[in-house]
Amino acid sequence: MMNWDDLRYFLALVDSTTLTGAARRLQVEHTTVARRIDALEKALQLRLFDRLVRGWQLTAEGHELLSQAREVEERWFSFERKALNMGKLEGVVRISAPPALSAFLLAPQLKTLSQALPDIELELFAESHHVSLGKREADIALRMVRPQTAGLVIKPLAAIQYGVYSSKAYLKNREEAKWEFAAYEKNSATPHHQWLENYINGRKLILRSNDQLVLSQFAASGMGVTVLPHYLRHSHRSLLQVEQEVDLVARKLWLVMHEDVRRSPRVRAVADSLIDLFAGKAMSDMLTWY
Repeated sequence: MMNWDDLRYFLALVDSTTLTGAARRLQVEHTTVARRIDALEKALQLRLFDRLVRGWQLTAEGHELLSQAREVEERWFSFERKALNMGKLEGVVRISAPPALSAFLLAPQLKTLSQALPDIELELFAESHHVSLGKREADIALRMVRPQTAGLVIKPLAAIQYGVYSSKAYLKNREEAKWEFAAYEKNSATPHHQWLENYINGRKLILRSNDQLVLSQFAASGMGVTVLPHYLRHSHRSLLQVEQEVDLVARKLWLVMHEDVRRSPRVRAVADSLIDLFAGKAMSDMLTWY
């Protein structure tokens, strides 16, 4: 079978006309050029060059194949350029994350990431369901539950801390025993949901919702008390944390990628930037109570 790499030697010898010139161009020994041309002729069962004293000259058969060899060369260079471009820090990287976290924690902090990677276009999709990384529905996912699927790269990113929140107007002159609550959907297995169910302890429940933004609006508008992640305290000016309940529970946030996708330089660069972002002071201040 023909070795496709032998075409490089064929074209180098055509352009240089001498073994020495072709060897210099390819940075090999002249004997290597001669050996590769002999191998190509043997594979094709054609004589491509006449070995003359004044140099190697193409035969008629060699002339017939020259244009096709040029086309193969150009296609190879095109393939190589595309591969190199794919290896550059440019292109689209899609991130999937929970809605409230996307809007109030991640999006406000992306300026730093965008400035560090100016040629990368970010797509941030706020999704409550878990997308399929295997089907390339996202390049990177931020998840509150550690995935169990094989073939994924999983890294703990941060600890999301929660507190009990209401409004100053609601809490003023109101006994704790008479607080009214908004809770999450029934039978939820998440730690802060279960904690809240126990914390209500027979007090009045007036709303359930599966949306943290709905619950934050409930508390901010003076309707009652609920549990929220600390980063949502900035979503409404009137939100006030009940101080005695600081750090009641924390949940891990995971960064997840598919094993194959993480080899992409642009995806790897965004993932590393997200890791650095969550390790920084600005993000730490958002995640904890103060």
